[in-house]
Amino acid sequence: SKMTVKAVKMPCTSANVYTKVPDGGWGWTVAFAFFVVEALTYGIIKSFGVFFNDLMESFDETNSRISWIISICVFVQTFTAPLSTVLSNRFGHRLVVMAGGLLVSAGMVIASFARSVVDMYVTIGVVSGLGYCLSFLPTVTILSQYFDKRRSLVTAVASTGECFAVFSFAPAITALKEQIGWRYSMLSVGVLQLGITACGSLLRPIVIREQEEARAQPPEESTETKYMLENEQTCTSIESIDSGVDITTSPSNVPGKTKAEPKSEEPKQHGQNPVENNSTPPEPKTKLLDFSVMRDYSFICYAFFGLFATLGFFAPSLYIIPLSRSLGISKDHSAYILSAMAIAEVFGRIFAGWVLNKKPIRKIYIELICVVLLAVALVAFPFASGFWGLMICSVYFGFMLGTVAGTHIPLLAEDDVVGIERMSSAAGVYVFIQSLAGLAGPPLAGVLVDTTKNYSSAFYSCAAGMVLGAVFLALVRPCKTGLCHQQQQQQQQQVEESTAGPPPELPDDFIDMDIGKAENSGKGSDSV
Repeated sequence: SKMTVKAVKMPCTSANVYTKVPDGGWGWTVAFAFFVVEALTYGIIKSFGVFFNDLMESFDETNSRISWIISICVFVQTFTAPLSTVLSNRFGHRLVVMAGGLLVSAGMVIASFARSVVDMYVTIGVVSGLGYCLSFLPTVTILSQYFDKRRSLVTAVASTGECFAVFSFAPAITALKEQIGWRYSMLSVGVLQLGITACGSLLRPIVIREQEEARAQPPEESTETKYMLENEQTCTSIESIDSGVDITTSPSNVPGKTKAEPKSEEPKQHGQNPVENNSTPPEPKTKLLDFSVMRDYSFICYAFFGLFATLGFFAPSLYIIPLSRSLGISKDHSAYILSAMAIAEVFGRIFAGWVLNKKPIRKIYIELICVVLLAVALVAFPFASGFWGLMICSVYFGFMLGTVAGTHIPLLAEDDVVGIERMSSAAGVYVFIQSLAGLAGPPLAGVLVDTTKNYSSAFYSCAAGMVLGAVFLALVRPCKTGLCHQQQQQQQQQVEESTAGPPPELPDDFIDMDIGKAENSGKGSDSV
């Protein structure tokens, strides 16, 4: 059957209506928009280090105080994730992303005129941080709704936008600073980030009308049941009409059949819902933020996985250059190590998407294997010696980081976690929980480095967090299908049995009257 697409007019927007998940179509445009949004959000955040020395000299501040700009920005971005979910469910993904793009651009443009580091905390940390949240999370959520079978591959490839942005933005901004200075360079970056608003305009809502199409068609089981009953009536010779119950089941004698079909076709022509009966309950309103996911044991385990795994995401990018410098490696060679890590991350994201796109495959277990291998990479860093030792560890870590970083949020849409219906609310709560680790992780690693006077302690602490994350990730599937899920089903069945009334009882003489009458008619014919 050919998939139909219909446009439905809505206030300030138009939706794509499909009979099933398209796995393409306008989804390719949404994937391109997500690629650009990734580049203009996380790509800029990761490239912001090119301004560090200029800000230290202009404001006469220490490196730690300047680094708080990005720390506050990332914390606000993740901490306000539930707000992004609420606004997306209320106003739609398109308007929220466009508003986020305006906030990101405004924060960066105003920051170019800042006179103190505190101004940077407010403009980039709070204003742009909130804009990053409103831009990224709704984009990845609506992208997951456009794809089903190709979801993992498309999301992984589109998420490489931040990796390509690091390659291009860092040298481009550095060259631009030499020509016009850091303030006008930051102003140019803010103007460039207006592209997020343009990408937000491409995020057309998607509506799946599969259930309504199926409900409009006459059921096939009723016809089969009618002929079965008719044959049974012929074989038993029961005169049911005399008992007051008419079960005449010939298709031509079924009342209302010819009238029901045109009514079911009318909604298809006009793109409206089928005619609702009085007994059909109204559809429940969409919740702005569905906290029922917090009662799902599988989601709780997955959230704890994200909490602890986040501790292992930042260590190499923050400490790989200090670690290489402590081993006597030059600055240029240290930069090569960081670049090699970014290149490997691109291939890791694409590889993870390709593997998770295979059928049949249990994606949650593939993610678990990647997390365990990522923990091994973190443990290997302290044992590396020399340039090539760190290079191998960095490439290995970058590849494994790409397999996890590009897939852990889209996996929320899988049935093993919460499913596509509740992904929007689950993603908001999940990223909010991640913010706690993002805020506490860097200071914790810094304390360990200051206490032990060794950068290896930071990698060990991140590896420990990654191992704990792997433990909780391994519990996601058992919690979904194990004893906890069975208990929930039993409780639900008990509630349904208590609310449902007893089955209607037939009178005792319902069949006896027909059989008796049939026997009497038989005796009458014999006597004749």
